[in-house]
Amino acid sequence: MKAVVTGGAGFIGSNLALELEAQGHEVVVIDNLFSGNMANLEGFSGDFVNADIREINWNEIAGDADAIFHNAAITDTTIPDKELMMDVNAHSFEKLLEFAIKKNIKVIYASSAATYGSGKMPMEESQKPAPLIDYGASKVEMDNIAKKYIAKYPDAEIIGLRYFNVFGPREKFKGKSSSLTYQWIIKMQDPEAKTIKMFKFGEHARDHIYVKDIVSANLKALEFNGSDIFNVGTGIGTSYNRILEILNGQMGKNCRPEYIDCFLKTYQGFTQADTTKAEKELKFRAQWNIERGIGDYIEFLGKEY
Repeated sequence: MKAVVTGGAGFIGSNLALELEAQGHEVVVIDNLFSGNMANLEGFSGDFVNADIREINWNEIAGDADAIFHNAAITDTTIPDKELMMDVNAHSFEKLLEFAIKKNIKVIYASSAATYGSGKMPMEESQKPAPLIDYGASKVEMDNIAKKYIAKYPDAEIIGLRYFNVFGPREKFKGKSSSLTYQWIIKMQDPEAKTIKMFKFGEHARDHIYVKDIVSANLKALEFNGSDIFNVGTGIGTSYNRILEILNGQMGKNCRPEYIDCFLKTYQGFTQADTTKAEKELKFRAQWNIERGIGDYIEFLGKEY
């Protein structure tokens, strides 16, 4: 199989590209290295195309592809340019679908739990979207575009994966957008670190999913026949107090929480996926619980640094 991975030098895309290649597939990575880095692709032997997702000649790069895994996007939620966010994340996605449908190429794309905002939990795929930020709104628009094409082209294969709060190897180049789990591990490696800042009172709970499970969900989507949108989470919300407790235990530390006021007006404090549909139809269930995922991540970062 020939697979194209957009955003393939980024956090999730690089993990996916490396696993696809390890399984023997021919892989082409597309990335403009805005938030990705070639260091994420160490050991990758496939083709790399440095290109802006908005300006790609799809036929030239992916005309003979069997599947396109679309992870390219602006993921920095603090970028104030809503028009740019929509152009990169949503409008370029529609151009991709136009091409893929004509060529009968399967498309598996990254949506987000940000589409749910502060909606009811556990968050179900069928509930009304309520994004709090422009990034979430752009992902809602992507889902709406996907639904439009699914209805118009019933034989097409378009699968959306609503990633919840992903953490794991190869996210360091995301900078301030990297998970707090990553940022805290790095800080706690400092012997002088005594406290960890978190919003009062550490009770915000999110569905933290390890990146290896995200890769597994993409592979399940590759096997899936048809089109649909699925949550990709663990189904469990874990508080930041608990994250710090796990890190202290696994790193042999005793860092205390330093509670600060939440200064973000649109902070999505709670996420929890309803995983029923993904388990039943996609046959995906997360295999890495939070303790095991953090332990594996600490080991990876220990080797890296």
